[in-house]
Amino acid sequence: MAGHEESMESDSVLGTAFTSRNIEAFGRKVTTTASHLIGPLSNPTNSSHYQHAMSELHKELRRPGIQQRVFSYAQASPTELVRSKLSTSEIQHRALTFIPDELLRSIPETDNVYSLFQGFQATLPEVDESEHRKSHRRHDSRGRKLLADVPEDAEGPPSMVELKKERDKLNHRLEMMSVRKNMCSSEIREIDNKISNLNSMRKIVLDRLSRLEDDELKLEHELLDLDNRVEDLQEELDDAATLGHVATPPVERDPIAETTTSETQGEADSFMSASIYEKIPSPKAKRHKLPRRKSMPIRHEHFDPGTSIKEIPAHNDMITAIDFDAPFGTMVTAALDDTVRVWDLNQGRCLGLLEGHRASVRCLQVEDNIVATGSIDASIRLWDLSKADYPQHDNYNEDLIEEDDDELVFANPEVHSQALPPSSSMEDCPLFSLEAHIGEVTALHFRGDTLVSGSADKTLRQWDLVKGRCIQTLDVLWAAAQASTTSNLNDGQWRTTGRLPDASVDFVGALQCFDAALACGTADAMVRLWDLRSGQVSRSLVGHTGPVTSLQFDDVHLVTGSLDRSIRIWDLRTGSIHDAFAFDNSITSMMFDTRRIVAAAGEDVAKVYDKTDGRHWDCGAGVAAIEGETRTSIVERVRIKDGFLVEGRRDGVVGVWAC
Repeated sequence: MAGHEESMESDSVLGTAFTSRNIEAFGRKVTTTASHLIGPLSNPTNSSHYQHAMSELHKELRRPGIQQRVFSYAQASPTELVRSKLSTSEIQHRALTFIPDELLRSIPETDNVYSLFQGFQATLPEVDESEHRKSHRRHDSRGRKLLADVPEDAEGPPSMVELKKERDKLNHRLEMMSVRKNMCSSEIREIDNKISNLNSMRKIVLDRLSRLEDDELKLEHELLDLDNRVEDLQEELDDAATLGHVATPPVERDPIAETTTSETQGEADSFMSASIYEKIPSPKAKRHKLPRRKSMPIRHEHFDPGTSIKEIPAHNDMITAIDFDAPFGTMVTAALDDTVRVWDLNQGRCLGLLEGHRASVRCLQVEDNIVATGSIDASIRLWDLSKADYPQHDNYNEDLIEEDDDELVFANPEVHSQALPPSSSMEDCPLFSLEAHIGEVTALHFRGDTLVSGSADKTLRQWDLVKGRCIQTLDVLWAAAQASTTSNLNDGQWRTTGRLPDASVDFVGALQCFDAALACGTADAMVRLWDLRSGQVSRSLVGHTGPVTSLQFDDVHLVTGSLDRSIRIWDLRTGSIHDAFAFDNSITSMMFDTRRIVAAAGEDVAKVYDKTDGRHWDCGAGVAAIEGETRTSIVERVRIKDGFLVEGRRDGVVGVWAC
């Protein structure tokens, strides 16, 4: 019995519960071991105590229970040790209590109904219960089969416990799916907030770019003003040098000349003034050159397609022709109110009027500083905008207020585009007039020193802009008759090509020249390709069923628009139709750039075809009108360059858009 008690006391020494006797015994053993190690080796008492203590330890370690505990602790991880002693809720509580109060106070508010731990739990991959059970058996049971485990493939009806476990598992999966859905929704909202912030930043940067381009324009104006001042000073120096050379040397005084009458002296003074009048510079007002942009604006490239840039009430009647040189550059418009106006697209103000035609202008082209206009009066006029005397932007309103109280409208930015600058602003712009047609000029195009015009007299004329005279006349009807005769020699009958022309439309609807090549669209629905070297038609493109109103070609394709409500794209290499588009109304104007084809098709919007992605869409004020606003006027003329669209309407308003 005493031995049994002694063994129980020995078990408790390395067990989980320690008594006072066990602690005292263990302390004595440690003290004896330490004294033996520290004390002298010659003392036999110390050696016996140490040997006795070591034998007791070996005896304890050889017991199966002690060995099992040592092996289990050696294989267990620290996490498993903590989880074996603490519950999950206690671990979460200790983790939260460890967080400083400063971090807890700075936690942002959120609308999420799920906690962070639930989100973390939902992100863990789902593991099959059978695989988890097999893994648990491998690591914990060490191959020992539990009697309570029932094989999953055992036959018989499922028990109530298994059904409840399956139900709990499905409920847990459903809850985790709900957590994942909430997490996805939160991510979407966060992405939307980021997109909104990026759009705000983009708008700020776009405004900064706009201010930079405005400052750039002001610097160019200042540079131009300095150039003008340098030229004026140089002219003054040259005039002073000229006057110095023509001054007469001093002569001896003649007493007879001193006694001449005052009338003779007055005649002499008048004669001398007339003799040197041509050598003295006339006191004209200083002329300012029209500014030419050295750097092109790019902000319109960053606008969304269809964004309205500006709207200018340019005329009081339908716009018949419109063109501009570059984005935010110089625009020239003509209308049935018999006026031709020059505009600054960057500021949206009128720079002056081109006066000289006796009737409305039907066609025009702007190329750098040169403007060519064709009118109902059968004449063609060329203008040089670099000779314009335009008011500076800074003192524009001040000068007009001082000159005329009736023109205070310039000070109002809402209506200053309608007001006209001084009539003398463009008086030095006319170069010369080309008059040889006997009918109204309906189409023209110039490139370099060559200009080709088409008229209602059913002729095309080629002009030399250096000499200012006509060098070739092409008769369209004669060419059509020649083509018909050649194609019908076997029949012995003459038949017209295309449809009969309509008297209400322009016979020559559009043309374009490049070097010796000329493309012309006429009212008989024909598109003819001419060789200006021989004056002959090299090819005729048949396909339209109505008068051709517009055309443009590049290296490969020719695009034409017609009153037959279609736009056709021709392959110049083969002469065949590459593509075609149908519209609801007639095509009155068309133009394309590197990416888009834009057309005016009898609607209050411009029809746009994106050649890159093959998408058709509308651009113009009519898009907003479809959504419930007041309908706008019909678009009659369109021009596009580098994604910068300008459209003229029947009510005289010009719209500027990013396309």
